[in-house]
Amino acid sequence: MKKILFIAVFLFSGIYSYAQQELLISQYMFNGLFINPAYSGSHPYAEATALYRAQWAGLDGAPTTQTFGIDGPIADETMGLGLTFINDQIGDTRQTEVFANWSYHLWLDAEGKNKLSFGIRAGFSDYSSRLSETYVFEDGDPVFNENVSNAFVPKFGAGVYYYSKYWYAGLSVPTIYAADDNVRFNINDQGDRYFDPHTYLTAGYVWNVNADFAVKPSFLLRYLNGSPVQADINCNLLIRNTFWIGASYRTGDAVIGLLEYNIGNDLRIGYAYDFTTTAIGDYSSGSHEFMLSYKFGRDPIKTKSPRYF
Repeated sequence: MKKILFIAVFLFSGIYSYAQQELLISQYMFNGLFINPAYSGSHPYAEATALYRAQWAGLDGAPTTQTFGIDGPIADETMGLGLTFINDQIGDTRQTEVFANWSYHLWLDAEGKNKLSFGIRAGFSDYSSRLSETYVFEDGDPVFNENVSNAFVPKFGAGVYYYSKYWYAGLSVPTIYAADDNVRFNINDQGDRYFDPHTYLTAGYVWNVNADFAVKPSFLLRYLNGSPVQADINCNLLIRNTFWIGASYRTGDAVIGLLEYNIGNDLRIGYAYDFTTTAIGDYSSGSHEFMLSYKFGRDPIKTKSPRYF
């Protein structure tokens, strides 16, 4: 039974890799660096964020993701720089991505309360597959005799991001162009195109109810040619500028619970749990996502108010 489940996940992960070539995380609303290069340098301090995601916990070969990102402003906050690292493991297939981000920030008013930024990113994806380590019903299948296959693919992306103290909106295409968009890992070699641009539209707003509570509704739309538009619809409550609690609904996929705790002014820890609503939820115990973030170079005068985005 365990082997059957593994093979089901392996076959599904092939579909998953076609449909979800870009990063999928539930805590995107607390750090947009991983989906929009224009986000880099949008705060008056540098910040480093690490995230670990275990999807469909309890299934052998289920996807796991590790990410690390760092960004900060330069040139009197008119530009931003960022670096992201992403490692995805699905069964015996691994994808590692490294990107450098650059952004330019325009003041839309004299006080700099409303800003518009434009960002680009450049980097690469490295794909590898160990098919010889995959469990199969019958030994000797030549498809699974290959030990390691690799593909190194340069990529480029761009985005735009509007932000103020209380609301934001962003549009991004993390991979506009891949240097070799014929690279694929389909084992039947049918010539399927592997890379298709994903488009992300995000927006959010913060409403200060009183001195102790603030509410932040937000959404993210994902569009991929040939697939239904997927939406994350979120609402989070901030309690005494310290503790976030919230929930999300991802169409056709999951209901999500969100927690974040601010330790002092510089350290944040977060957790998300995805309750899978698809058929695969019958065989897994949901998805877990952990986040750790640290600010440095922060000016205490400029950053008296809590971070909303």
